[in-house]
Amino acid sequence: MQFLSDNAAGVTRKIMDAVVEASQGTSFPYGADLETKRAEEMLRRVFECDLSAWLVATGTAANGLALGAATTACGAIFCHERAHVMCDECGAPEMFTGGSKLVGVAGKRGKVSVAALNERLAILKAAPGRHPRPSVLSLAQANEFGAVYTVSEMAALAARAHAEDMIVHLDGARFANAVVAFDKAPAELSWKAGVDIMSFGVSKNGGMACEAVIFFDQKLAREFHLQRKRAGHSIAKGRFLGAQMRAYLDQGHWLESAARANRQAARLAAGLAKTPGARLPWAPESNLVFAIINRRLDQMLRESGGQYYEWPHDGLGCSLTPDEVFVRFATSFATTADEVDRFIAIARARSPARAPRHVKWRENRASA
Repeated sequence: MQFLSDNAAGVTRKIMDAVVEASQGTSFPYGADLETKRAEEMLRRVFECDLSAWLVATGTAANGLALGAATTACGAIFCHERAHVMCDECGAPEMFTGGSKLVGVAGKRGKVSVAALNERLAILKAAPGRHPRPSVLSLAQANEFGAVYTVSEMAALAARAHAEDMIVHLDGARFANAVVAFDKAPAELSWKAGVDIMSFGVSKNGGMACEAVIFFDQKLAREFHLQRKRAGHSIAKGRFLGAQMRAYLDQGHWLESAARANRQAARLAAGLAKTPGARLPWAPESNLVFAIINRRLDQMLRESGGQYYEWPHDGLGCSLTPDEVFVRFATSFATTADEVDRFIAIARARSPARAPRHVKWRENRASA
């Protein structure tokens, strides 16, 4: 019963078969291969526009290199104070940008608001000779708390950033889950909403090791081939990245994988909401489920083979008793209904006789 991370799942059969097939024979190195060219063209079709796409092996590289193309050492990158680029990439954005400053912005469930962004902008603009220049707004879709920006929210934030001559970057490690949650075209949730650069994820949704840095504003990609090479992310056998991306996008495979993950997250949340000793602070919008559970139940679930993370809850407005713990569950393309049902059955069988009242469960768009 593995709910630690969508990264913990393996590789889809379709992507693995594509990698094996790509290993046959020889090919041009460093991304000059046919697989990569096909993948780039498929990305143009998926996003319904001309674009510049560059494949890398990790999400950290995608985010760091994208931000490095968007700003310099004197720039300020605004992101949520709990964003992945802020908390989980070991300073990679600062390194790839040559020392730019990440500026945390507060917001409920990991989402930046225009009002909160304005507050942080005002502080930096008050002393332009002493603070870095506002340069990039980095958003995540879906974010670290499974929340998804609506098209109007994205557009409003992008418009505010562009008014300050800032570049808008989207961390799309879980972009597929957001697309499925809203049933929107990828273009609607990206460049049509004002995104200039995007880190497009594959690894969390059934890939082996593949991400793309996508430039909707192609002027920003002028020297990216040099930046990627200098950073050590020009893969010699780039055809294996191209093969993964091609298989990922082929016939909507990426959306099918994300839909399975989202469905199991909704199933898990519905079961937890009816389990004594567990309550949900909010309904999931993608493939991440957060819950507040009794510590005794937490211990019993872990002893029974349940794997999931205890998660920081400061600043989220969640009120916990000393007997409760805040946890995160992640589902993936490989999560099965049987696995979820078995976990819920164990939780109900071992839950305390009396527990804090759980929030009322409501089905949402992610469960459709």
